[in-house]
Amino acid sequence: MTLAPWRSPLARALHLNRALVYARYAQLATLRQDGRPANRTVVFRGFWDETNQIKLIGDRRSDKIPQLAAQPWSELCWYFPKSREQFRLLGTLTVITADTADSSLATVRHAQWQSLSDNARVQFAWPQPQAPRADIAQFDPEPPDPTTPLPTFCLLLLNPTEVDHLALRGDPQNRDRYWLNAVQQWQWQAVNP
Repeated sequence: MTLAPWRSPLARALHLNRALVYARYAQLATLRQDGRPANRTVVFRGFWDETNQIKLIGDRRSDKIPQLAAQPWSELCWYFPKSREQFRLLGTLTVITADTADSSLATVRHAQWQSLSDNARVQFAWPQPQAPRADIAQFDPEPPDPTTPLPTFCLLLLNPTEVDHLALRGDPQNRDRYWLNAVQQWQWQAVNP
């Protein structure tokens, strides 16, 4: 697979902002089943091998999982404060769970689990998200096995089909639009900011 042309400016932004831990945080928008938007902060976990798919994680019990089952289209909005750049990545999200039959997807899910910190893994053993507040002792479970993902752990793969890159430095600012055409080849155009 050929890497998309937007990968280079995104890699540059990641590099320039690497000292800012929060530069790995982005906003993910999905659609609720009633058609209203839902937005939350997620953490960039890298790219899946040599693809253009962005890795994110989620809890199978969270609202975003049934939202994505009903409507897989989503948009990731990512701002890099040091370089003053914004990327909006529109595409479909694939949810990889313990029930996913595809062995390559199951393998990448396991590898992602193993790369998480103990603090990140233990959150998947916490009580049901958005349920009435549990006793504080339930938030101190035994650490999960670092080699075997809990059933609550999901890997999300965002497969972008459109990318909007806005560089806020400059006068005027610079904006580039990338999209997949009908034959699945990336196109690019500089557009007005």
